[in-house]
Amino acid sequence: MCILEFLFFLLFLLPLIHSESCQISFCDDNIPVRFPFQLEGKQSDNCSYPGFNLKCNRMGITVLNLPYSGEFFVRNINYLTQQIYLYDPQNCLPKRFQSFNLSGSPFVATFDQIYTFLSCPSQLTKSRFTTIDCLSNSTTSVLATSSMNLVNTMIPSCQTISTLPVPVSQQDQYNEGFSTALNNDLQLTWNLPDCNDCEARGGVCGFKGSRSQEIGCFYDTKPGRSRDGLQIFKIISLSIAIPALICAAGIGICACYTERSFRRTQRNSTPAAVTPQPTIITVGLDESTIESFQKLVLGESKRLPGPNGSTCPICLSEYLSQETIRCIPDCKHCFHADCIDEWLRLNYTCPICRNLASPARASSENT
Repeated sequence: MCILEFLFFLLFLLPLIHSESCQISFCDDNIPVRFPFQLEGKQSDNCSYPGFNLKCNRMGITVLNLPYSGEFFVRNINYLTQQIYLYDPQNCLPKRFQSFNLSGSPFVATFDQIYTFLSCPSQLTKSRFTTIDCLSNSTTSVLATSSMNLVNTMIPSCQTISTLPVPVSQQDQYNEGFSTALNNDLQLTWNLPDCNDCEARGGVCGFKGSRSQEIGCFYDTKPGRSRDGLQIFKIISLSIAIPALICAAGIGICACYTERSFRRTQRNSTPAAVTPQPTIITVGLDESTIESFQKLVLGESKRLPGPNGSTCPICLSEYLSQETIRCIPDCKHCFHADCIDEWLRLNYTCPICRNLASPARASSENT
């Protein structure tokens, strides 16, 4: 019986040690990297899903290498919506689109839209159309348009370079007669592993064990403590507790054999009571704290403060003028007020960067 208890102890301890090696890692650009991604050299292979390898380059920038399209710099990773935002190291995404191929990777484009690339004389396009500067020169301007009407009006003055599908964040159906510079970030998503429900509940996906390929959802039961401090505390605790527990288990095994004859005589002994473990329930912020966070009404320009795009990361809807937006004070990430209010009632953290939404900082900033 004692041997079985010791083996059970080891089976419990090994996954705990494994979980410590799968913590969040960063390059110098402070983009949090966790499951399903793996940062090469900082996290072990069993901490990531196949095909989600990232690395830090010599400048400390997070890099994703697509098998048939080369390296892209990572701008951001949204684990809640399962989207990764990329940009070209040479700041010329339209050039990369000419041979773009997602084969061999787990990523897909959010949307595809057919664009025609045109090479036109500069005097014809000057001040009339949006040009792609990184592909143009003093005599020739390069245009990209999804409007076939514009293509037909520009030929034969312009020559067609290529017509191909381009990954976009949302399809534009109102661009007749216009061209674009295609200078937004490349936005990709992934379908497997599917962690939407887990992330929406405030959890983090991961493998259930070091040898298991089954995905589980794990929760931080101590939201009031910073991740770095919690990790240091766990490492110190394990470094002290593990040797002590192993020694105690060994002594217990020896004691079992010496006391076996005595236990046989105590058939009616009362089993030791097991103290039930308290259930820790994670809740979000109260209404007064949520209301203390900054709210603003978008004007006609729909310009947002801080590191924010043109769509709400929670509902993926584009911001419209006169809509009410709420921003988290610490990280300056903004969302539709209704979307983030519902999130904060269940979670303590920002849905994008996972940083703690601090009530104390929120009240001081509003003051």
